[in-house]
Amino acid sequence: MLNDPRSHGLWEKTAPPPPLAPRLEEAVSTDVAIVGGGYTGLSAALHLAEAGVNVRLLEATEIGFGGAGRNVGLINAGMWVMPDDFLKELGPAYGDRALELLGDGPYLVRDLIERHGIACELEKNGTLHCAVGPEGMKELEERARQWQKRGAPVILLDATETERRIGTKAYAGSLLDMRAGTLQPLAYARGLAHAAVKAGAKLHTGSAVINTGEANGRKILKTERGEVSADWIIVATDAYSTGPWEQVRREQVHLPYFNLATTPLSDNLRRSILPGREGCWDTREILSSFRMDQAGRLVFGSVGALRGTGIAVHKAWAKRSLARLFPQIGEVEFEAEWYGQIGMTDNALPRFHKFGRNVIGFSGYNGRGIAPGTTFGKLLARHILGEVSEADLPLPLTEPKEPGFRALKEAYYEAGAQIAHFAGERF
Repeated sequence: MLNDPRSHGLWEKTAPPPPLAPRLEEAVSTDVAIVGGGYTGLSAALHLAEAGVNVRLLEATEIGFGGAGRNVGLINAGMWVMPDDFLKELGPAYGDRALELLGDGPYLVRDLIERHGIACELEKNGTLHCAVGPEGMKELEERARQWQKRGAPVILLDATETERRIGTKAYAGSLLDMRAGTLQPLAYARGLAHAAVKAGAKLHTGSAVINTGEANGRKILKTERGEVSADWIIVATDAYSTGPWEQVRREQVHLPYFNLATTPLSDNLRRSILPGREGCWDTREILSSFRMDQAGRLVFGSVGALRGTGIAVHKAWAKRSLARLFPQIGEVEFEAEWYGQIGMTDNALPRFHKFGRNVIGFSGYNGRGIAPGTTFGKLLARHILGEVSEADLPLPLTEPKEPGFRALKEAYYEAGAQIAHFAGERF
């Protein structure tokens, strides 16, 4: 997008086109104005429109321009935080609510895809969290224990079964989560957009909000060429927030993450590498992730930005890593490369904010945007419809707060990933 091949890479090459979403160039009135064309905003628009509410969605660039169009495509349940830590951070009432809602998040994603016929390469064979060494296995054993006591369909696999499913001897074991799966993330975002338009929502791209106000008791959103008055505003801009709600971006530390896609593997290789198409990531601090798309491309990623010296460093490291994990592949060629920013909150949990009367939003997905974004978008719709009170939401109301040394931390993460990958996987 914006003539940058490293913004959305493979996903832009293979996603169906988005719906028409013309720039806002007039003054309009609506019931609910949504700012942001990612999973949260699109899910909210769809569910409100299906309930007969007049909705206008304003996206600064294009549908799925932010994290929704750049991520790995893992439909994970829950967050990075272990279940027991949810309760410690949020208390039992909010914690139990959030765990149940986010644990079931992948099922909502599946339902929307199937109900609306969204073509996004959905795979429902689960994900594998892969243990690096004995310490990684201990972490997964604890994750399995905590999720299993809550009735979640997670299974701890030994090294032999892990090798059979992935095609590598690199891991001590893995945690299989059958709630989860993979999809083409930009195609999913565009599919939600098509469904929202069909339900009656009006979408506008190239329509960044540059100012806000109130008039006659209604909210006013101003873009470069247009204006929207509304009873409610949903702020769904998350880590890519700018303008009036830049505070949402400022409360998150950006962690860069890149992906590289190989050319399609041969049928023989595809029978030995991820034959079940599970999505994978490992327990390293600077983690790696990998999955297969439906054309047989292996999508491999890790922490880092593909810019400056990072381009050569991260690509060379990826080739060394793939040679270690899957020596049967031989020399690999990358067909596409891209990266984006993951917004990390100080406790790795999302936030619920109220920016004024009838101005609300969820944010801070910490690299788990697909299912939580979809789920929280629906929840915001239900709250506006009066079906869920503020007291019954799964997160407490908090004020945006910028973490200390944010810019320094972001520079450290980007430089640290380069240093680690420059030295890593050298034999």
